[in-house]
Amino acid sequence: MATIRDIAKEAGVSAGAVSRILNNDATLSVAPETREHVLAIARKLNYTKSSRTKAMAKNTFTMGIVLWYTAEQELKDSYYLRVRQGVEDFCMKNAIRVVRIFPNEPDGLKQLASVNGLICLGKFSKKEIDTFLGICSNIVFLDMVVDEYNITSLTLDFERAVYDVMDYLTGLGHTKIALLVGCEYVGDGERLVDARTVAYKKYMEHREMDADTYVREGSFTAKSGYDMMMDLLDSSNLPTAVFAANDAIALGAMKAIKERGYKIPRDISIVGFNDEESSTFITPPLTTIHAPSYDMGQHGANLVYVASNLSIKTPLKAKIPCPLVIRESCARVKENC
Repeated sequence: MATIRDIAKEAGVSAGAVSRILNNDATLSVAPETREHVLAIARKLNYTKSSRTKAMAKNTFTMGIVLWYTAEQELKDSYYLRVRQGVEDFCMKNAIRVVRIFPNEPDGLKQLASVNGLICLGKFSKKEIDTFLGICSNIVFLDMVVDEYNITSLTLDFERAVYDVMDYLTGLGHTKIALLVGCEYVGDGERLVDARTVAYKKYMEHREMDADTYVREGSFTAKSGYDMMMDLLDSSNLPTAVFAANDAIALGAMKAIKERGYKIPRDISIVGFNDEESSTFITPPLTTIHAPSYDMGQHGANLVYVASNLSIKTPLKAKIPCPLVIRESCARVKENC
């Protein structure tokens, strides 16, 4: 029996696109000729919907996903892409329809009018949150704590993760530990306070170590990591260790360190955050915090679905543990540092 993958292979499109075309997904933007081409191949191969697809037709539950990142930003920083994939894979397994809204999408909010549950992925302003609550009360925020609202949220345990990094580095004798972090803003232009920065400064102050001297702020990109690290290397306060707020920043910082003739980890140790696949292939392999972003998406979707079925009203505020993955980018501080 023909499968969606068979149709996708012959049509030259992705299996996901084929699935959405066959299920008449109104949110899919595809050329009419492509849609007809896929349908023609399905007819030719005598494709019959699987039991899961038939179940989807019977399932009336629709989950909306409001995204903070654009599709282009997702490709540059796969953290949010993996969270979204976790949500959408859960929905696919449970025959749940999905309405996905990217930022600045024309009439995007109108598409959410009929959803039974809503995932808000990323960071949002108070005005945006109020708008979402006006659309759907069964709502879960992923990667944002919304303390002032009676809303369920899931985030990574940034504080515990930062403390684990700092304990590891201080255990190697480091006291001159730099933080390279990106700045983020919500829709109304308000700057967000990064949880890693808060935890880093709290830890450094508790240990009576210099915090402000070694903090550099930019964006969550390799280019910014390179620039921030170069600024540190040009200063009179050279760190012996660097904590980068994501692996992209770490990658850029490592390039800067090497260009200036320093050795990693002999001269400067470095730790990243996210545990991107690429972190195992750079030289030296990057010690980093593993961020279970896909699992966050799965848990978030499950919370929305279960809350709807059981009429749960009590919000849940949960933090997901992030283990430290030790590789080869850190070493004990040199005696003369």
